[in-house]
Amino acid sequence: MGHSPATLRAAAVVQAAEAALVLAATVLAGIDTAAGRSYQTGSGIALTVIGAASAAGLAAVAAGLARARRWSRTPALLTQVFVGIVGIYLLQANRLDWGVLSVVLAVAGLAALLAPPSLRALAGGKEAQPGPSEPKAPSQRKQPAAGSKQPAAGPGQPARSKQPGQPKPTGQAARSKPAARARSNRRRSARPGAE
Repeated sequence: MGHSPATLRAAAVVQAAEAALVLAATVLAGIDTAAGRSYQTGSGIALTVIGAASAAGLAAVAAGLARARRWSRTPALLTQVFVGIVGIYLLQANRLDWGVLSVVLAVAGLAALLAPPSLRALAGGKEAQPGPSEPKAPSQRKQPAAGSKQPAAGPGQPARSKQPGQPKPTGQAARSKPAARARSNRRRSARPGAE
């Protein structure tokens, strides 16, 4: 956790607090279901299971933020938007205790996630580097030394570009060079044992 910036650690704390809130609401829903105060027992059980799974998911995203994992950025942003919407809904329903807390957490989480240090840490995290099983970027092809001859392109291969500093042929010479290369390639391939 020492390699992530303070803003990202703050976002992880906000995410963990939201996970704790969801878990608290889940426990309350489970208690109501067990006491028979739920509208339907089946829906109360389903809400309790969904709430527990959501709290576990939010906690996993909080852990990913604390470790500056790139995959945690999008779920964390979506969490803040969703918590903000639920907070506004709770405020409209006169549930100021849960509504104000939800809106404050959502705003704080968005501010911490969208801070430049957080964005840089999540954009250039350890997952951006290819692992041993992932292919690395192809290496640059070396240009031949000045004055060395480039092999001619074979049939069906694109012609290679000229070396910088070499004059470009014009007129009849420019038109006849590709035809001469093609003829010499055909002659080479027609010989027995030619490569």
